[in-house]
Order: sequence, then structure tokens, then C-alpha cells
Amino acid sequence: MRTSNLTITFWQNVSKKTSGSAPLYARITANGKRLEISLGRSIPIKYWSKTTKRMIGRSNESQMVNAHIEQVYFKLLECQRQLNLEKKAITAHAIKTYYYKEGNDQKTLVDLINYHKRVMANVIKPSTLSHYFTTEKYLLEFLENSMKSKDVNLIDISFEFICEFECFLRKKSKLNHNGVMKHLTRLKKLINLAIKLDWLVRNPFVNFSIRFLKTERDILNKNELAVIEGASFDRPCLEITKDMFVFSCYTGLSYIDIQKLNRDHLVRGNDGGLWIRAKRVKTNIPIKIPVLDKAQRILNKYAKHYRLISCDAILPIYSNQKTNQYLKEIAEELNIRKKLTFHVARHTFATLITLSNGVPIETVAKLLGHTKLTTTQIYARVLDDKISEDMKNVQEILNMN
Repeated sequence: MRTSNLTITFWQNVSKKTSGSAPLYARITANGKRLEISLGRSIPIKYWSKTTKRMIGRSNESQMVNAHIEQVYFKLLECQRQLNLEKKAITAHAIKTYYYKEGNDQKTLVDLINYHKRVMANVIKPSTLSHYFTTEKYLLEFLENSMKSKDVNLIDISFEFICEFECFLRKKSKLNHNGVMKHLTRLKKLINLAIKLDWLVRNPFVNFSIRFLKTERDILNKNELAVIEGASFDRPCLEITKDMFVFSCYTGLSYIDIQKLNRDHLVRGNDGGLWIRAKRVKTNIPIKIPVLDKAQRILNKYAKHYRLISCDAILPIYSNQKTNQYLKEIAEELNIRKKLTFHVARHTFATLITLSNGVPIETVAKLLGHTKLTTTQIYARVLDDKISEDMKNVQEILNMN
């Protein structure tokens, strides 16, 4: 089927077959460049004719599919005619864009968001999915405030759209640079999903760079950790929160991993000592952590705590929100000026407890449940105390010469 510099071919993509059926596509070729359009139909492979490019047989399904193919064919020709009338270049992309703009089957950003919510609900961790909900909320705000619309066709999401969305995010007072980049990363993943679904061909992120700034992660120094460990609080909520924080400092476990910790996760290792063997909730990566004495004392302290009587948990940790609220109170009461969140404990374990005491970075990566060493290297910074100690050793060597 050829007209002017346009060729339209219909074909069945057997590489995407399921249960003996495969989807149909239209291939548009113009000036040597081609794009494909999904027909939104999937038929049994044995009923597709590679010669006639039509469905074989006279069944109702065959008639409907073949009628749809004819409709798509003439609609694509009409798109070419309209482009000619408007004196625009005849390209495969231009025809496809016109086809979707004129049609009723063009997928939109809201379609994509709803699909992602429905399908990914059983794939992505709830904590990760909640971040997508925030990104989606910002996208809908952006559409309403900046574009005066409640939706947009996916084909109309351009490089300019992304840049304007970035500017919109930067006006949000609570978002720093890396926060903005995280939202753009999630939008990029949504766009990649649309491409995999054949809802979109051109990727608007091709020329857009997402760059994160390196940040210093808050950790406690020896004195600050000692102050927290030595503190005692009359309010049980602060005392428990302090102990949970210290437990994390000596195990490297995140909040959610401590919350999910149960008796089955405590085992005796080959060395005869107590180990924690579990899987990280976030990544499902196995972790094996020898229990240090200070962590063991906390386990013993809460072994018979009343909040654990009717459950399998082994530590009485509060909700994440309450825990961080109590940590803020602890920091104020102990005059610790750093922003104390529960994740500071994990950073402290990685840097102060392990790396600074000569534990190899490969071992630390295993303890933290990292799959990539580059993730662990974020923590591999040298502390002032270590620098001071090393330079004193250098000075002693120089004094001997």
C-alpha cells in the first residue's frame, strides 16, 4: 500500500504472543523512517495472513478486525492529506501524531497514572508507591495550575512540558533540588512504562538530564552517640525510642526492618553467637548481621515487654511518624543540634561503627543489604577523629627521624 512517499503495512508482532495470540500493528514508513501504531487488537496467530495482511476467515471477529484495519488505513491516508493541506512535512512521526490527535483512542497522562496505580499496586512496595502518589498529585496540580487542564495526551508530553513541570516543582517550598529530581525520575519511569505499553513511541526525556547533587548524610560522632546511649528518660515513649535508635546504630537495620523483626530472625551462627538473619523489606535482599553486645542488651531489656505479649515482634517500636517526633524531642532535650531521624542511626552504623573501625567496605555492604558497592561508598567518608588519629601517627613517625 503506497501513496506518494508514504507506505503503510499491517503486521502481527509474534514476539509478544500470549496463549497463541499476538497483537496487530500498523507500520508507517515515510522518507525511509518508520514508526508503529498498535491497533489495540490481538488475534490468534494461525488466523493471520502474512500475504493479504488480513485476518483469515469469515467469522464476525474476522470481519470486525479487517474492517478496523481498513479504517486505520484510510485514517492514516487522511492524516497525510491534512498534513499536505497544511503544507507540513510528511514524516512518520507527524502522521502518527496527527492520527492520535484526531482519534479517540489516544492515551492520556491520567490513563497512564490510573494504569500504574492498578497494575503496580501488587508489584511495588507500599512505601515506594506512596512516593508515586505524591508525584502524581503534583502532576495533576501542574496540569490544572499551569496548563488549565485536567489531563494531557501522552503524545503532547514534550521536552518543554518536562522543563515547565520542573520549574513548577522548584516553586514548592518543601522541595530541594534532589527532591525535584526524584519526582522527575518517577515521571520518567511512567513515560518508559507508556512506551513499553505501545502508548507512546517518542521519549520526551531523551534530551533531558536528571542530575542529583551529592549530599552529606548526617551521622552521629562518638560523643553524640555516647550522650544518647547514656541518657535516661522518665517518659516511656522517649526511653523506648532511644533504645530502638541505639539498636539501629549497632545493627544498621532500617526502621521498617526493625518493625518487622520477629523471633524467627534470631538464630545462632556457626561462631556460636546470636545473628539476625532476615530479608530487607525494601529490597527483599537477605541480610546476616552478628548481634553486638549493646544490641543484645536492648533485646534482653524488651524480651518480656507488655506490648509484645500478643504479637511475634521482638521490639516495641512506635510508628515511623511518632518515632521521628520523639527523636526530635530527644535531640532537643540532649542539646544535639543535628536533625535526628531514625535513618541517622543506619548511617551511623555504616560510618562510625563499622567503616571507621576498619571493617572492609565489602563486609559493610553485606551487613546493610546493598547489592551495589557504589551504594555503600556513599558512607565511606573519613571522620575527623580518624584523621586526627592518623595524623598523630604520622607526627610520631616524623619525630623519630
